Amino acid sequence: MVVRILQIVAAIGTIVTGFVSLLWPNSVRGFTGLSPVGGRGITEIRSILGAFFIALGAAPLLLNEPAAYRMLGIAYLAVALTRAISMVVDKSVVQSNIISLAVEVVFGVILVL
Repeated sequence: MVVRILQIVAAIGTIVTGFVSLLWPNSVRGFTGLSPVGGRGITEIRSILGAFFIALGAAPLLLNEPAAYRMLGIAYLAVALTRAISMVVDKSVVQSNIISLAVEVVFGVILVL
């Protein structure tokens, strides 16, 4: 029961991240380091960090299947692994990357349980 609640919280957190990116694309600059250039850059943030995250978070809630939660967890763990490697290779061990990595690992583990 507690795990399911935490999984729902992780899915909702994913959706909230998506809505922030969709509605306020310039707000991600401070946390992600991404700076949209012109309309094309803003569209990319709205679509990928916005709509894609909304869909990824909403799918498990709508499907209500354990496999959907696991899929989202696997996605988070893949992002975490890539981020961890990239932080070392790209010399980008900064606070926002550390926070993102921690959230991705925690959400990933919760969602695959």
